[in-house]
Amino acid sequence: MICLLQRATQGQVSVDGRIIGQISPGLVVLVGFEPDDTDQTLAKMTHKLLHYRVFADENGKMNRNVQQACDGQGGELLLVPQFTLAASTQKGLRPSFHTSAPPDQAQTLFQTFCERITQAYRPPQTGEFGADMQVSLTNDGPVTFWLQT
Repeated sequence: MICLLQRATQGQVSVDGRIIGQISPGLVVLVGFEPDDTDQTLAKMTHKLLHYRVFADENGKMNRNVQQACDGQGGELLLVPQFTLAASTQKGLRPSFHTSAPPDQAQTLFQTFCERITQAYRPPQTGEFGADMQVSLTNDGPVTFWLQT
């Protein structure tokens, strides 16, 4: 499982010209799945994502996680499924997707991941699995991290 998280002052995802997910300060997270991902993988990534310290404390150090951000009110989450994150790019000039989870498996994993986030923190805003999405954000910092289990 791969999460590309970006600390953002705002973010949104649109499908067919309509906004389907939108956040104020928080994290925009692109989420990709690999064939060997399991419920245990989701549990690890849920914990890591919710506890990864990317927000500044009173001294300007990255010591606060998304739950502690925004003056203790917590930041928002926008989770966007993106199978291309798990692509193999080692050879040639065209990505191969044999390293990405099959669509049915990835969709189930994404839904379960969103449920885990909801149970542990709050409901995230999301993109639409399999849709042609337009994602926009204002990256704060810029701060971007690649998390992989």
